[in-house]
Amino acid sequence: MSYSVGQVAGFAGVTVRTLHHYDEIGLLVPGERSHAGHRRYNDADLDRLQQILFYRELGFPLEEVAALLDDPAADPRAQLRRQHELLTARIEQLQKMATAVEHAMEAGKMGINLTPEEKFEVFGDKDPEEHAEEAERRWGGTEAYAESQRRAARYTKDDWKRMQAEVADWGERYDGLMAAGEPPAGERAMNMAEEHRQHIATWFYDCSYDIHRGLGEMYVSDERFKEFYDSMRPGLAEHLRDAIAANADRHEG
Repeated sequence: MSYSVGQVAGFAGVTVRTLHHYDEIGLLVPGERSHAGHRRYNDADLDRLQQILFYRELGFPLEEVAALLDDPAADPRAQLRRQHELLTARIEQLQKMATAVEHAMEAGKMGINLTPEEKFEVFGDKDPEEHAEEAERRWGGTEAYAESQRRAARYTKDDWKRMQAEVADWGERYDGLMAAGEPPAGERAMNMAEEHRQHIATWFYDCSYDIHRGLGEMYVSDERFKEFYDSMRPGLAEHLRDAIAANADRHEG
């Protein structure tokens, strides 16, 4: 059975001009001709075309493809094995590239997709990406970090403003309970710690009590976080850490 140049072009997803070119340079010469002199391709021709397209997809120049296919010592099975190895390597490379693109799409550093003007308007002189590399180093391989990236990538300027307003309101109320002498294990402090955990879960990722405990310790051990919380009220970082631990004990116990 033989096929016309148009049929083969349709099978292979190439143009008729490409097949004509392959014929002209001797890379794929049709095995038959019609009475009118038109090209006719048989099954062996289609097998060779498949080999050509494999190598072309892998970036081999036409001259090298011809040399590989016309080598009298070449083993067709060995060629297939080699193509399989090359294609597998190409797939792995493309998967890595796709992963890199996905990471870029998920907002780069902490998902802060704001213009410089918007960042200044929302965050003032505080850089929202200041701790991005630190966060990626600590949690970059975790699902919580990935989820935080996905969510933050969707936030608008108004979202960040609303989030900041919630934090400011929470800070004022926590300052008030400390001023009233509420101990970390008191009900009001534990409720504020729970509100803190829910805030993280709402805006960034599912924050378990175990994760929350770890965050509480970091708020004291990491000077940058300690400075942030103590700026609301001196000693707030340690008070919050203890309230987080008490709240976790209350719920887990």
